[in-house]
Amino acid sequence: MLDTPECRQLLAVAARDTGFGRIGIPTDQAPLVVPVNFELHDHHVVVRVGPGFLADSAGDRLVAFEVDHVDTAAGVAWSVLVRGLATLIGDPTGRDLAGAPHPLVPEPGQLILTIRPDVVTGRRFEFPPAA
Repeated sequence: MLDTPECRQLLAVAARDTGFGRIGIPTDQAPLVVPVNFELHDHHVVVRVGPGFLADSAGDRLVAFEVDHVDTAAGVAWSVLVRGLATLIGDPTGRDLAGAPHPLVPEPGQLILTIRPDVVTGRRFEFPPAA
């Protein structure tokens, strides 16, 4: 298990290096997990979305956000999980948008979803390295 400062550091490294993670959203039918690119701002996970299901389902809900890294050559992996309240900024300012990641989709959204880091946990584990 990783302590909170190390989890935050790994989350920052992931935001800088790849900027990809997965957001888990509760829905009436079943939980939904969606890959997204993200940034960090004041320890909050920031995702830029368009109108539609993701924005409608995640705003003002408790969600999970996960990011991980696997180094097959070294035989080491880590995973960080952030759980907290997601807030949708429906009318972001230019400054809000400047701090949000640019989605890698043809028509990026103009809404911002922030995830408050209420609970941050993580783990590192080893496995036999690739031959």
